[in-house]
Amino acid sequence: MLWKMSNSLVLKIISSSINISKQAGVIVRDVMKTGELAVVDKGINDLQTEADRRAQNCIITSLSKQFPKIAIIGEETLDPNDKIDDKWIVSTFDESVFAHKCPDDWLNVADEDIVVWVDPLDGTSEYTQGLLDHVTVLIGVSVKGHAIGGIIHQPFYNYKEETDYSKLGRTIWGLVGLGAFGFQHKQPPEGKVIVTTTRSHSSPTINAAIEAIKPDEVLRVGGAGHKVLLVIEGKAHAYVFPSRGCKKWDTCAPEGVLNALGGRLTDVFGNDLRYERDVNHTNELGVLATHDAITAHSFFLSKFSDDVKASLLSAQKSN
Repeated sequence: MLWKMSNSLVLKIISSSINISKQAGVIVRDVMKTGELAVVDKGINDLQTEADRRAQNCIITSLSKQFPKIAIIGEETLDPNDKIDDKWIVSTFDESVFAHKCPDDWLNVADEDIVVWVDPLDGTSEYTQGLLDHVTVLIGVSVKGHAIGGIIHQPFYNYKEETDYSKLGRTIWGLVGLGAFGFQHKQPPEGKVIVTTTRSHSSPTINAAIEAIKPDEVLRVGGAGHKVLLVIEGKAHAYVFPSRGCKKWDTCAPEGVLNALGGRLTDVFGNDLRYERDVNHTNELGVLATHDAITAHSFFLSKFSDDVKASLLSAQKSN
């Protein structure tokens, strides 16, 4: 088996996480199929379902058994006494990952330098509303505070054309210095500006920022993973969210994949997001993700007014 021959801890984590994300996707689909979502309201526009709970148990338990020394941070607060179904625990690797040569930067990474960020079901609100193409499972890998890789699994990919749940799903993964896989990378259309932003957390500040860009089209959708996928697949030029609320587990995996493709994800001031284990989990100064790390990113950053930035800084101080 190729995984036994690999000396890269990072590649092993990526490979394992691909298979784990697929199992989490099975759990998410199975819960939806039963119709017993068991929704818990955690706060304003913040829901948790049985699928969130089961998928996170699957991901964190599986990763912890494979890599007991790394830090793993998940979105959901779960009962430590929850019994984990043995069939949810994944111990296999996606062998295709080891056909690639690990970039030199990630060959000798120590366990203590790695933090894995887990969102077991990104787009929970949309999940409960049946907007299943918005739903993703996110597993992000950071090294020394930087997002360097990620897995984005879409449990319901192609659900409008395929009625057999067992045939649904798509897994995209990427690693900085290696590239991204599992989809067809396209550039966004030239001669126009398309942005994607939140569908359920809008505000006057967000609307003002969008208006300042003067986009030709605005795609208001759910899930940070889904929005960054729109950028990655060339359906939008940028994901614009000048507001607090988005969390590190929402952005680490998408940022890792985007970085691997030459894109960039920062806060509204252009600062890199940080992913150390003791960092504030909330992205207090908003999120901007673009398909191009230089020209496009600079263009969109320039569109954020002083008022928008001041609003973010004020909100940060009050929290």
